[in-house]
Amino acid sequence: MKRIPILLSVIVLMFGILAGCSSSTSERSNEADSNSETIDLTWYYPVNVGGTITEVIDKYAKDFNHAGIKVNGKNVTVTPVYSGNYDETMTKVQTAIKNGKSPDLSVQLSVDLFQIKNSIIPLDDFIKNDYEAQEMVGDFFPGFMKNAQTDGKTWSIPFQRSTVILYYNKDMFKEAGLDPETPPTTWEEVIEYGKKLTKKGQWGIELPATISGYWIYQALYLQNSDSNMMSDDGKEVYLNTDEAKEALQYWVDLNNKHKIMPEGVLDWSTVPTDFIEGKTAMMLTTTGNLTNVKNNANFDFGVAFLPGNKRVATPTGGGNFYIFKDTSEERQQAAFEFIKWITEPTRAAEWSMNTGYIATRQSSYETEALKEYVGAFPQAKVAMEQIEFANKEISVYEQGKIQKIIHDALQAAINGADVNETLDKAQAEAEATLKAYQ
Repeated sequence: MKRIPILLSVIVLMFGILAGCSSSTSERSNEADSNSETIDLTWYYPVNVGGTITEVIDKYAKDFNHAGIKVNGKNVTVTPVYSGNYDETMTKVQTAIKNGKSPDLSVQLSVDLFQIKNSIIPLDDFIKNDYEAQEMVGDFFPGFMKNAQTDGKTWSIPFQRSTVILYYNKDMFKEAGLDPETPPTTWEEVIEYGKKLTKKGQWGIELPATISGYWIYQALYLQNSDSNMMSDDGKEVYLNTDEAKEALQYWVDLNNKHKIMPEGVLDWSTVPTDFIEGKTAMMLTTTGNLTNVKNNANFDFGVAFLPGNKRVATPTGGGNFYIFKDTSEERQQAAFEFIKWITEPTRAAEWSMNTGYIATRQSSYETEALKEYVGAFPQAKVAMEQIEFANKEISVYEQGKIQKIIHDALQAAINGADVNETLDKAQAEAEATLKAYQ
């Protein structure tokens, strides 16, 4: 009987050990950092374009881990975690935050700001005390900072940024009797060229309507309007204006009326594949697909500004770096040091050449490597030059819900629903969704 108190003591001790092991990931990480000579960061990153971007990311991580960057005398390393496309990344980040296991930093859409604002930190304290950081922020293309800043604060840092551009098959242009150096510049010319380029087994143009289809639609909206489709404070959207309806009707007419685009909803990943395989002569998609097309198309192709209507316009797009607040200040500083390292001008130039995304630093285009690359491959400069005509990508509260409303309306119209009724319904749903923020 004397063994019972001893057994109870053992049980109590074991429960104490287990309780100590149940602390949050951030608590364990912070404690580990205090007793370690290394700060190992977790970095979630998405892939939303074709190509071998995961290999590029892995190389950057390897290079950084050997760079000897230190914070408080500790070596900083990074472990990249592929988190799917942008939508999947948002879901994984939100799940991780809910479970108390948020990453140290992530690349997510620049427009995700309002959706994760309560889980991230503003970066101004890091920037104001660091001349190198101030220089970095001032060197980014101003168009890319529009989605990174609000309420007088900087919340994210541009990384894999893009605009929508027009890709076209020069060989098909020649076969159709079109000048391969003169792409269409207006909506009317798109229709005119598309009719000449469409034949059995070949379409004139394709526009994707899934994943980032709302972004393609915003490009048409901007080309047909003097204003944007949302307010700067993220509390209103304008989906059923005359300009909005005309833009969507134009998209629908490319298929139903003019017969220069395949029927139905085209998938985001299918469109560049169709272009590479010679199934479509033109496409609208992200400049982030540029290297994918360059490496895989067996024909001469060109890229150009988006054809305009009332004006030439495109929304910016792509992902920014965010740092999460559910971690120690030391880890936040380490994450910021990694961001400075990977967005350095020569590295931003390298990223652009490896992926097709726009080099976010203006000075990157003065590096010898990128100047030489653009000289041999002038298509790489088109998207950068189009930034002059770029507008802020739609970014609002309840971003995911608003995107779904737009996607549902877009796809319904493509599948035959009345454009006017569809967008009136979408506007009503959006207003109800954003009512709490008015």
